[in-house]
Amino acid sequence: MDRPLHERIADDLRRRIASGELPVGATLPSEARLCEEWAASRGPVRQALGTLRAEGLIGGGRGRSPEVRTGQVPQPFDTLLSFSRWAERIGRVPGQRIQELALRPARREVADALAVDEGETVVELLRLRLLDGRPAMVERTVFVEHVGRLLFDFDLDSGSIYAYLIERGVELALARHVFDAVPADDTDARLLGVPAGTPLLRERRRAGSLAGEPYEFSDDRYRPDQVTFTIENAQQAPPMVGRASGSVTESVLT
Repeated sequence: MDRPLHERIADDLRRRIASGELPVGATLPSEARLCEEWAASRGPVRQALGTLRAEGLIGGGRGRSPEVRTGQVPQPFDTLLSFSRWAERIGRVPGQRIQELALRPARREVADALAVDEGETVVELLRLRLLDGRPAMVERTVFVEHVGRLLFDFDLDSGSIYAYLIERGVELALARHVFDAVPADDTDARLLGVPAGTPLLRERRRAGSLAGEPYEFSDDRYRPDQVTFTIENAQQAPPMVGRASGSVTESVLT
């Protein structure tokens, strides 16, 4: 089924902003022009513009076309599990450079997150993620052994790990995300091209089955000039539950 028109309009505008086609300070096409481009009524166009305003991408007063406020396109929760899917959705080119894939004994934090015994064998992955060839995120991911071993048969520089694992029958359907800020350590600094100690956005994620069986624990560190995050809450029982503190969010992935 096609995605709603307002979502497709918003995606196209995000792509134009992220690519620099609509740089910071540029005026967006008028509502009338967007209606013409998309053969749409004003309703979907205004809904798309409202979404971009809520994300902080555009601004401006009533009665005139909005302006681009930032080129940092946020990463929404419906694509949060897959970096590659998010990048492609906004018209960016995702990339990756594998640094390490190894079998190791589980450290205490990892063992607690994955519900395994401390010292039990797990699979650790270290990757640099790219946007349009530029360093954007350092990914430190640990998988339970039976899931992680599948990656030894996969070209880790070829695309989305999650798409591959799902194709192999791994149920990655429920994730818990914790966000904070951390200073770049020596590895982060080297891979991201920033000075050690630079503040980075960190997402710690535990993902697994709908039944709650954990398969993956990840510590992802983003350059804040490349990626921001948006959390959207609703009163209806949504597939995403946001906590008022903003520190923990659980999301059902579809």
